[in-house]
Amino acid sequence: MKKKLFLITLSLFLLCGCGKVPKLKNGEEAVITFKDGEKISADELYSTLKKDYALEATVNLIDKKILEKEFKSDVKDAKKYAEDNIKSMKETYGSEEELLQAIQYYTNYSTIEAYQEYIYINYLQNKAAEAYAAEQVSKDEVKNYYNNVYFGDVKISHILITPKVKQGASQDEINKAENEALNKANEVIAKLTEAKSSGKDVAKTFKELAKEYSDDDSTKKDGGSLGYINLNSLGSNYDELVNAAAKMKNKTFSTEVITTDLGYQIIYKADQKEKASLEKAEKDIRTILGKSKLASDQTITFKAMKHYRDEYKTEIVDKDIKEQYSRYMNNMLNQDKKQNTKSSK
Repeated sequence: MKKKLFLITLSLFLLCGCGKVPKLKNGEEAVITFKDGEKISADELYSTLKKDYALEATVNLIDKKILEKEFKSDVKDAKKYAEDNIKSMKETYGSEEELLQAIQYYTNYSTIEAYQEYIYINYLQNKAAEAYAAEQVSKDEVKNYYNNVYFGDVKISHILITPKVKQGASQDEINKAENEALNKANEVIAKLTEAKSSGKDVAKTFKELAKEYSDDDSTKKDGGSLGYINLNSLGSNYDELVNAAAKMKNKTFSTEVITTDLGYQIIYKADQKEKASLEKAEKDIRTILGKSKLASDQTITFKAMKHYRDEYKTEIVDKDIKEQYSRYMNNMLNQDKKQNTKSSK
């Protein structure tokens, strides 16, 4: 699979009849020749590509065409997400050449552009799966969540401290960086506690400390402000902060470090709104519960894509590829059902 995109591109070039290529005795175009006069034909190459690589390429082409229409408003974000990921990876690996080597070694893709396209399509596929999962949430589930879990938006600021771990660091170096970050976070809490004890404006102190300590460049200049947010507002990485803030009183700060996937965090809660009506909150609740369903049942992803392909009356005309697709979908659904059955026992 590693060279699939190169081969597909090559086959398309040949099938277009571009360039001069040698002919076999039967008139077929040859794409590879040997010193003894033997040749591999374009038809033979195409047959191999179709058998081994066509399914993934076909599915991606189908999904891209459908999802760019169905989730038109998300296309711009999807492209930016893919671009930002590649940019970040280039910075991590140090050069475009090093990144290309990593992509070719760790993935099935032969070019940076092909891998970026994969990230782009995957983003849209995830959006489709989330939207489909949200529709599977029942009215009773929404009502139960609203009555027992849902709360009003919280206005918070945060200070994020991330462990400074270099690529290829040893476990000892990782542990050292983790401890340094945690100590730094506790230092921030100590300064906030001191400010409170001495009668200083804690909100003002928090802003000053955010500018000094926070590793979140997007918010530190604004004193770490995240504005009014709720579960799902900024993604699951912030859910722990939101849940912690919901339990705090207004105009207070977290007295213990909050550990998240992003790093070590301290928050200041400025305010909390009354929760919205069930009617207004339903969409957000469906999204939250849908993501929960998606995380616990991976068959939803495949059901979602099948749903959108069926909605667009997608028909794979080629018999061989159609059979490959049917087997693939059945195998993936059955495999995940078995995994879900095991995990529920």
